[in-house]
Amino acid sequence: MPEPVTDRSVLAADLERARADFHTLLAMAGEDDWGKATAGTRWSNEQLLFHMLFGYMVVRRLRTVLRVIGRLPDRVQRGFAAVLTAATAPFDVINYYGSCWAARVYNRHRMGAKLDRVIGSLQHSLAHERDTAFQRGMHYPTRWDPYFADYMTLADIYAYPGRHYDHHRRQLTFTRMR
Repeated sequence: MPEPVTDRSVLAADLERARADFHTLLAMAGEDDWGKATAGTRWSNEQLLFHMLFGYMVVRRLRTVLRVIGRLPDRVQRGFAAVLTAATAPFDVINYYGSCWAARVYNRHRMGAKLDRVIGSLQHSLAHERDTAFQRGMHYPTRWDPYFADYMTLADIYAYPGRHYDHHRRQLTFTRMR
């Protein structure tokens, strides 16, 4: 796992990088590309793009969970992570079908604007976090995502969606990407 990034300017730049790249991908895709199967997932390109957007949406919730659970004793945090890990199978089903369904609502015509709003919100929060907040962390269910570590700080949470995004970006199969 890469070293945690705590410099908020680096975190902010990564959010902006993904936002700009996402819009490039939306513009690059041809009409025939949206329904194509992706490389290594069961999603279509359109569904996977929503899932990439969802990685940013979930950070807002992860921040809230960290603020609550991160204050609890370590054994309680580990127990919470263990319960979530035990729920990996239903989580995977919800994660898959949720992205399939949500891509119908936040489709290619609406994804860009949604990502702009989400990243704008994250940029605002990032700029206003207290310096001490970046050191707070908690235990996470490592089987839910390859970019979740056993223990993640708030800085790790802000860095997470970029890693998730880059991983899935390589799985897109747009004709112009070849």
